[in-house]
Amino acid sequence: MPETTLDLGPQALIVARLAAGVKDEQLDGATPCPEYAVHHMLGHLLGLATAFRDAGRKDLGATTDTAPDTSVPDIGPGWRETLPKVLDELSEAWRDPAAWTGETRAGGITLPGAIAGLVAADELVIHAWDLARATGQRYEPDRAALRASYDFLEASAEDPSRGEIFGPVVPLPGDAPLLDRAVGLSGRDPGWKPCAPPDVP
Repeated sequence: MPETTLDLGPQALIVARLAAGVKDEQLDGATPCPEYAVHHMLGHLLGLATAFRDAGRKDLGATTDTAPDTSVPDIGPGWRETLPKVLDELSEAWRDPAAWTGETRAGGITLPGAIAGLVAADELVIHAWDLARATGQRYEPDRAALRASYDFLEASAEDPSRGEIFGPVVPLPGDAPLLDRAVGLSGRDPGWKPCAPPDVP
């Protein structure tokens, strides 16, 4: 992939808006990631936003060196204030062209800055879809971030190591919406919906 820059701010703002729309009673609900409830997904978003903020700043340490599967993420009592703040800091970090050059680390992996920025875009696009689907919110990703996410996922589809990160590709026709195709490339079913609660007599 060629080195590039991308403003992550519009997509980060969409993630923040979706998070703000989560009701307290939805926190224990299921998400498209079977091992995550909504509160885990929010915790994952907070963790990845922190990690990629620091990766963009080249401020390497515990936040960038810890693999995401080390523990199940979760939220603390102040997440409604903390998450949008960290998402804003992430956006600012990647507005610096230096973030896209050289090498950095995220999730315990050293990688080119340009690739790390695309991974950040992909994480924001796909996990926003997870959160929106889990909580019944309307979701339209930033078009530039969606295109970056799709291109990144398409390029990784032939990578033999992709199974360590994504599930098997869910094939879709070429005329399916771009978001659905990106979701399918990430190993998710674009038609996923939370199970309806059982009827109580």
